[in-house]
Amino acid sequence: MIATFAGAEETGAQAAQAAAETTTEETTLTTEVVPVFVSEEVVQELPEEAVQESTDVDFPEADSLYELVAEMPATENLSDEMRCLAGAVYFESRGEPLAGQLAVAQVIVNRSESHQFPSSYCGVVYQRSQFSFVRGGAMPRIKTGSTAWKRAKAIARIAHQGLWDSEAHDALYFHAKYVKPSWARKKIARATIDTHIFYR
Repeated sequence: MIATFAGAEETGAQAAQAAAETTTEETTLTTEVVPVFVSEEVVQELPEEAVQESTDVDFPEADSLYELVAEMPATENLSDEMRCLAGAVYFESRGEPLAGQLAVAQVIVNRSESHQFPSSYCGVVYQRSQFSFVRGGAMPRIKTGSTAWKRAKAIARIAHQGLWDSEAHDALYFHAKYVKPSWARKKIARATIDTHIFYR
């Protein structure tokens, strides 16, 4: 709707004439513009952030997990969620082979998609009494210049995007071989990778 405001210097006749012109223009405008407007507003683009999270960049193809990690584009800025996922990989498995690191990431991804756990990576990582590296609800300081952190970020992106099948498959739990938690007896073992056992 187009409103016309008469200035203090306009007479009543001028205001009436302006209103009549507006009505004529409005009628013409309505028949021509509305169909175009409606047809173009049916599809709405996603915000740039959402597109980056879902499609990100074109990922390299690789013949091995080692090769895929090496070819992953470096990212300096991580979202909070991806930092939580990469941080868990870094603290839980940085000394493990890449398959073990991916399996840890896969458990966190699986938990976030399960109704039994929080629905975000950070929620899973910071859930009380789940990860021993979390102290007082905080993650220790990460050596961000290290090769281990670079690998952890690559593994996190690979797991998040589902770019490589993990041996852990649908596992929701894991523990180190040198401990024997009572809950493990009630779970189904999915994989043993280096020093960790993964369960559904």
